Amino acid sequence: RVFCKPRKDIAMTIVTPAELKAHSNLSDDEPDALLTQKIAAAEDWCAGYIGAKLDTFDPLPAGIREAILRLAADLYENREATLIGASGSLLPFGVTDLLTPHRTWRFC
Repeated sequence: RVFCKPRKDIAMTIVTPAELKAHSNLSDDEPDALLTQKIAAAEDWCAGYIGAKLDTFDPLPAGIREAILRLAADLYENREATLIGASGSLLPFGVTDLLTPHRTWRFC
């Protein structure tokens, strides 16, 4: 399993807060700093899952962008550690399916 180093600069994300707002049907009143933090965490997770830095893709494939948006939206909507009256899942539906075609496989 490949893990990425933590981002030092979460202000520079590939996906923008405006994209996440449109994807999640959020109002413009939602704080960009919080959304950027969730996007950065989603981008880090996706990069770790596929085993490659996202800035190596030009342009970023639609499947990776969609996975980032789904994961960032989930991180934003489920900021609490506990769900009451709902069933939880480890990842939003389809995230790994969207990322698997772009995954770097290493065999020892």
